[in-house]
Amino acid sequence: MALYRGMDAEELEFQYELRNKEPDFDALVVRWMERCAAFREESDVALDLRYGPAEREVLDLFRGAEGGPVLVYIHGGYWQRGDKAMYSFVAEPFMKAGVNVSVINYTLTPDCRLGDIAPQVRRAITWLWHNAADLKIDREMISVMGHSAGGHLTAMMMATDWPAHDPAMPADAIHAGVPISGIFELEPLVHTSINQGPQMDVEEAKRESPLFLAPTTDAPQLVVAGGNETPEFKRQSDAYVERYRTENRVMERHDVPNENHFGELERLAESDSEVFQRSIALVGR
Repeated sequence: MALYRGMDAEELEFQYELRNKEPDFDALVVRWMERCAAFREESDVALDLRYGPAEREVLDLFRGAEGGPVLVYIHGGYWQRGDKAMYSFVAEPFMKAGVNVSVINYTLTPDCRLGDIAPQVRRAITWLWHNAADLKIDREMISVMGHSAGGHLTAMMMATDWPAHDPAMPADAIHAGVPISGIFELEPLVHTSINQGPQMDVEEAKRESPLFLAPTTDAPQLVVAGGNETPEFKRQSDAYVERYRTENRVMERHDVPNENHFGELERLAESDSEVFQRSIALVGR
């Protein structure tokens, strides 16, 4: 039975359940965790800075340059798994380029509703903005990047009315956005095993979909996907760009050649890769 865009439950599962497509996902997790632990040991980093009251409302701040730009990185995991400790390695090339990197945690479903997560990310950004002087970061150069579910949350930040959220903040609080393999329309996930955590219905899925929430800023975006992603992931990125790119709002599309949903992050962490070079051109000075 067709459930979404002519696809049945089996086809939707194939398009969106990606862990099973990684040949050895458990080994990848171990490799990333070991790499991240080693990187934290040798880095100038402040761990577990609290930005809000919930247990997981903490962030790590990797210091690239005093008074330099800051990149907020939001991890993926379909809003129900993942931890900042697994993604420290993404900060390395940005630090070397003089960018401070904040890798954040947030409450996972089903311990909260999916709609509760974007407000947590806003709190993290607001906390960084208000504490920029003490943290020695440039609050006029706050950019946001996220992968998968983090890409969804990145787009949600681009659609945030910051003065309505906090009257002290400017409308252009976000300097640039880099959603990587983002989920911009959530409805197809309602019909898959991925929904075990979020437990969305179609109405909630539409309400939390950036494809239906226009950016409130003309800040530039780099919308990334893996070259070997499923067609649905590429379609979602294409649709987001096509809907919201204007003459004043630059929204580039880039596919990381020959990489899947996870390999694209390893390329991002390489200073000489095209996806890193395109990203640093947006988030750096």
